Order: sequence, then structure tokens, then C-alpha cells
Amino acid sequence: MSQSSQFALLAQRRFGPFFWTQFFGAFNDNVFKTALLTILTYDALSWTSMDPGLLNNLIPGLFILPFLLFSATAGQLADKFEKAGLARYVKLLEIAIMILAAFGWLRKDLWLLVGAVVGMGMHSTVFGPVKYAYLPQHLKQEELVGGNGVIEMGTFVGILLGEVLGAVLVVHKPWGIGLVAFGTIGIAVIGWLFSRRIPYSPASEPDLKINWNPITETVRNIRFTRQNRPVFLSVLGNSWFWFYGAVILAQFPVYTKDYLHGDHSVFVLLLTVFSLGIGAGSLLCERLSGHKVEIGLVPFGSIGLSVFGIDLFLASIGYVNTTAVDFAGFIAQHGSVRILFDIVMIGVFGGFYIVPLFALIQTRCDRKHVSRTIAGMNIMNALFMVVAALFAMVLLRMGFTIPQIFMATALLNAVVAIYIFSLVPEFLMRFLAWMLIHTIHRVHAVDTDRIPEEGAAVLVCNHVSYVDAIVIMAASPRPIRFVMDHRIFKIPLLSWIFRTAKAIPIAPVKDDPWLTEKAFVDVAQALHEGELVCIFPEGKLTSTGEMNEFKGGIRKILDRTPVPVIPMALRGLWGSMLTRSPGNPFERSFRRGPFSRLSLVVGNVLDPANATPETLHEQVRHLRGDWK
Repeated sequence: MSQSSQFALLAQRRFGPFFWTQFFGAFNDNVFKTALLTILTYDALSWTSMDPGLLNNLIPGLFILPFLLFSATAGQLADKFEKAGLARYVKLLEIAIMILAAFGWLRKDLWLLVGAVVGMGMHSTVFGPVKYAYLPQHLKQEELVGGNGVIEMGTFVGILLGEVLGAVLVVHKPWGIGLVAFGTIGIAVIGWLFSRRIPYSPASEPDLKINWNPITETVRNIRFTRQNRPVFLSVLGNSWFWFYGAVILAQFPVYTKDYLHGDHSVFVLLLTVFSLGIGAGSLLCERLSGHKVEIGLVPFGSIGLSVFGIDLFLASIGYVNTTAVDFAGFIAQHGSVRILFDIVMIGVFGGFYIVPLFALIQTRCDRKHVSRTIAGMNIMNALFMVVAALFAMVLLRMGFTIPQIFMATALLNAVVAIYIFSLVPEFLMRFLAWMLIHTIHRVHAVDTDRIPEEGAAVLVCNHVSYVDAIVIMAASPRPIRFVMDHRIFKIPLLSWIFRTAKAIPIAPVKDDPWLTEKAFVDVAQALHEGELVCIFPEGKLTSTGEMNEFKGGIRKILDRTPVPVIPMALRGLWGSMLTRSPGNPFERSFRRGPFSRLSLVVGNVLDPANATPETLHEQVRHLRGDWK
């Protein structure tokens, strides 16, 4: 899918109406919430005697409370009922809530408005599982990252525009309150009109018997999600992002007023650059991931969240202005550009972090349980966001300044990231592979769509360098089990990567007959479980750049487990530092220069009966051509 076709989805009925339905939902949520937070920050005495800092953390916490209480029920509804119809009912609920909120605005009744905040939280709770379970039903595998990127971009642009409009309208004299009250009703109606165009989306489990007890269903949802370890830890990683974002965003109103000495236009500016950053990062994910689910971007995003969170603290304490400023005045202050840059980069790296996690959860969880898995994720998100509100309030009570809260959150992010990536090293391993093919090498992948999206297959490739497996791994849309020479498997540093990727070491029979037989047993087990297995039939690295004879091990594998065979060829690696090319390896690398080009070409699938060593050798040689 090309970069332009990522947006071409918006013109298609299977995606466009759903996109605009969720866009206007996010937009309306934030017009309403931001208007309320703005009026309580800049005109607090007219509404309440409570501390504005406390309210700025309490109200977002109340909004996500329904996620914690009712997500399990919402997930069941999304699995049991047709999703387009459910979306339309949710939008009707939004219209009713906004009518209730209008009475609160016109009567200056804070607690009626707080009730509407909880109601909008309920609206989003029910829509959440529909939102992410809908995409795998209507998008192809290769469209999921792009589709998720557009959805995340749309969500945060909706948040941005909603926050801007809410903050601007509510302070408009004398009609601000009325504009917000009736404007939010109108936005809800527009969202409902788009929902009527969403195509039929069948229930994934129409015979599901709903458990209306939210406590037992919540426990059951989380227990089920934990059965798939990568999915569960991706859910935790996703929830952590919402903790991080909730802490940072909740501080913006008071941070703007008390530390930057800005008016509400400066607050709008901070929200704008953060949301634009999230949108840009979400869209960049498709290009950086090569149109596949690339979880290697997750550690990259996490690093950026910590680095720029820490720098936001440093930039904040270096900001010395003490006079009240508007939008233009803030931009003119020394240090303001650095603050804005840090905020936009937190958004960009947040997009890198969150989009691959969504796509991984959608593709690796049980297809019949997508909505309930998303509901389980929403429960965890809600729990983390409630804890985020408590965390920020506790730190404020302890005397932390808001810049110090930024620093504490960034440092905590680094600790959490190290913990999660130590539990699932696949994230970090994919990150190293992704870095390899985006720094030292530029890899052009040809026909990788021939690698099956599911089911067992044997991949066969020529063996050029010590990093062949890493290059193939980075280009593949699926995890691969590699069979490799036990001596290469034991190379320091690379060994950790190969173990993490669950590579299968093999030795010649004369060296270690037990390891040889164990390798064939492990391969048979992996294929039986529907995994991809990649072998290098030459059995050793080339020392001339030419392909060695293919050994007979491939026939032994296929005789035990007849599965499709896919020939592949690496081109352009010969002569790099990690090959057996003659001469000084550093001199070779210098001669090739940075960002050297190489290619991975995937051939047509072969029937196992026809996959002899001679046939495969000829296929791979033809794919490689003259480019070594």
C-alpha cells in the first residue's frame, strides 16, 4: 500500500464513514472537556471554590472511570452484536448526554456537567471495542498499520481541534457558554449522521451469552488476555502510554498559567503542537514500518518519550519569563521554542509507540475475541489513567512542581520500558533489526507479500553474512524461526538476538549428532505449530560471494513435515563488514559508505514434493542474479 493510499482509505465506504464517526466523537469529547477545564482554570471563582489544580486532575479521572467499570460489558456487546448498528446507538447516546450537559452549562451547574463528563466516558467506553475490532474486519493485513495510523491521526486531530475550539469558545464574551452548550449537540448530531453510512459489520460471536456482572467479566477478560503473553504485554504497554499522556496533558492548563505565564491561547498552542506531533508520528509509522506491523518502533518511541520528557523539565526550569503573555508574546520569549519542540517530539514518539502496539494486538489475538481483548485493554487503560490522576495529585501534594512531574514521569517511563522489554525481548530485538536496516543498510524488499500471513512454511535463502537472519527478520511481516550454524548462533551479542528470536542452532552430524537431531525435531515442532522456519541450505557462509552447494537437510525437513517452500535471495551484502570477503573489514565498510543498499527478493511458492536441493539452488541463484 503506497503512502497516498493510506489516505485513499478515507474515500472508501468501508473506512471513511467509520473514520468520521470516531473523529467527531473524539472532537466532541474534547470540545466539552476542554471548555470545562478552561473555565475552571481561568474563571474558577464563578463556578466553584475547589482548587483548579485538583479539578484538572479529577475531571479527566472521572471521564475514564466508566472504562474501568464497564469496558468488560462493552466488549461483550461488540462481539455479540453487529458493529455498525451498535455505533449508531452509541451516537444517539452522545446526543442525549450533550443535551443534559447543555442544561448544566446554562445553569452553571458544575455537578451536572461532571455527570455529563462521566456520561461521555460511558459513550467512549462502549465505542472503544467497536472502534478497534471494526478495522481487522474491513482492512487487509497490509492495510492495518496505515489504517490504524490514520485512525490515530484522526483521533488526535479531533482531540486537537476539539481542545482548540473548546478553549476558544468558552471564553468568548458574552456567548461562549451558549456556543459550547449548543455546539456540542450539533457535533453529536453530525457524528450520528456519519454513523448511518457505516457498512454492515457482522458480529464475531453472535451466540455469546452476556455476563452482566462487570466485576467477574472484567476478571475473566484480563485472565483471557493474559493467556497470550505478547498481546497481554502489548496491552500493558498501551496502557502505560495512556498513563504517561494523562499525566502530561492534565498539567497543561496550570503549567501554562503558573509557569509559562500564558493566557488560554498559549494553552491552546501547547495542545496544538502535542496533537500535531501524535498525528505526524502515527502517519509516519506506515512509512517507517514498511507497511507491516513493526513492533521495533515501540522501543524507539519509548526512548523518545523519556528523552524529550526529561528535556521538557530542563527547558521549563530554564524559562525565566514572569510577565503575562499571549500566544505571540510566548513565542517571542527565550526558551519557548525548545519547550514547544519537546512537546511536539513527545507527540511524535508517542505515535511511534502506540500505533504498532494497536496493530499487534489486532493481528495476534483470537479473532473471535478481538472486541473483548480491546475491552480488556480499555480496562487496563482506565486503571492506568485513574492511577495517573492519583499519581499527579499525590506528587502535587508532596510539593512537586509541574516541571518536576514531567521529569518523574519520563524517568518512570524508562523504568517501565526496560521492564516490559525484558519480559518480551522480541520488542527490543525487532528494534535492533529495524535500526540495522535503517542505518547501516537500506533494504529494498521485493515481493515479501509472497510470505504467507498465516500457516507453516519453510523459507530458503542464500547465506552471505553474519546478519542475514536479522535482515530477513526485519523485512518479514511475521516472526521467523531461523535454523543456523551453532557457531554463528554463539557469537557474542548476536547470540542474544538469535536466542530472543528462538533461532534453532544446528551442527554437522560429525561435530554433534545430538544437536543435529534436536534441530530437526525443533523444526518439525515449529512447523506443526504453524510457524515460519528459515534455513540456509549452504550450511556455511560464502567465502567467495558465490553460492555454495545446497545440502540435503531441506529434504529431511520436508519429508517429516510437508509444507510450502519459499525461495529467497539476499543481494548486495557481499563485501560488507560482517561477511567473509577478503581484506580489512573496516576498509571494506568505509569503501561501501554509510547506508549501503541491499535487497531481499522473495520467489514463488514451491510445492514440497518439488523442492529438491538442486531446484531450490537454481531458484535462489536466479533470484539473486549477478548482484552479490
